Parts: sequence; structure tokens; C-alpha cells
Amino acid sequence: MGMKGKIALGAVIGVVVIGVVSANAGTEGAKDGGKGSSASTARGATGHNGDKGGKGGKGGKGGKKEKAARPAFGGDGSYQVGKDIRPGTYRTTGNTDGMCYWERAKDASGEIDSLLANDNVTGTSYVTVKATDKLFTSRDCADWEAVDPKAAGSPSGSRVKGDGGMYRVGVDIAPGTYRSPGNKDDSCYWERTKDALHSIDSIAANDNVTGTAVVTVSAKDAYFKTTGCQDWTRTS
Repeated sequence: MGMKGKIALGAVIGVVVIGVVSANAGTEGAKDGGKGSSASTARGATGHNGDKGGKGGKGGKGGKKEKAARPAFGGDGSYQVGKDIRPGTYRTTGNTDGMCYWERAKDASGEIDSLLANDNVTGTSYVTVKATDKLFTSRDCADWEAVDPKAAGSPSGSRVKGDGGMYRVGVDIAPGTYRSPGNKDDSCYWERTKDALHSIDSIAANDNVTGTAVVTVSAKDAYFKTTGCQDWTRTS
């Protein structure tokens, strides 16, 4: 696999939990393309400045149902915010092998200091692009589509793919307690988030797991991220 990310600044491998927030981050939260959390290594991705998505799902039946969206922009290229793309929350799905890389930047210099957030993606990723961002870059990703922040749903499935990426709570998955058994060598990474900005402040809780993982996803969470894990089953 070719290196895609820039070298992470202050990348931490593993999880150090401070209160309920893990310090698995670099610039605005460095993430591991493979483990989805701490230190993104592909191209050295710094982080998780992740805006985790609009307002997160609140589950239930109210609100608009999310419609099949048309692509907002392609998965390869650099886009000027306010000229090529609008600020907002976007989603890419169907990515495999961690080959999809994205980054938000405060300028087009290409320097490490310009990075606001980035990640390597397997499965689905949600990213919120702010009006103050200058450039959004995507490499080897499936096309991005705009996300309606008011959309709601009634997810009924009890299983979640362990390498599925980000799930919007109340839209993609229901709140509840989930269990993932049989994980090896800390390869399983999960994260509960408050938004899709991918910053350290976005993270409500996270962990790298060996063995069985059990996580309660709250209706107040915006997203649940899982990479490198065995499939999750909702137990309650």
C-alpha cells in the first residue's frame, strides 16, 4: 500500500484515556488509518480533526428520511472551499483497504502546519468541512455526497460491520450496547464522537481492544467509528 498521508505530528500509538476522552490524536487528533484512531500512518495521516458529522442522529422516527444523494464531488482531487465545494458535512462509502485518504487544510501550501484534520478510511467516513477551511483534498476515495443534517431514520439492524468505518447514530445504527468478540493484537479500534470535525474535542470516548469489546452508543452521540474489529452485535 502506498503511503498517502502526511507525517503525523505528535502521533500516539495506543490509547491513553483522560477522563472519558482518549488522547489518540495528533495535530487535531492523529489517527491510525489501520486502527482508526491514534496515529494515522498512511501518508502519515495526522489526524482526526474530525468533525463528526452534522448533528449526529438522534434516532427515532421523526424528521426527514435521508434520500439517496447524488455525488457532490469526486473522490480524487483538491477542492477550494467556497469555490469548488460548499461548507457542510459529506460522506464517502464503499472504500476498501484503507486506500481512501482525505484532509482538511487551512491553506494550499501543502505543508504539515496547514493540516486541520485527515484520515485514512476503510468503509464509510463522514467529514464536516467548515467555512473557515480553505482546501479539502481526497485521494482514492469513492465519490463524496452531501449529508442532510436534519435527516433521521429508524435503523433496525442489530449487527454492525467491525471494519465499516463511521456510522451515524440514529440514521445508520441505533443507540444501544454493542459487543465485538475475538479481537487480536489491539487491532480493533472504536470511537464515539460528538461531530465529524475529527478533532480531539470531537471524541467522547475511544479504545484499542484485544479480546472482547463492549461499548454503549448513546443517542446523544453523533457517530460511532469502528475499524479493524470483529463485527458488533447489539445486546441491548
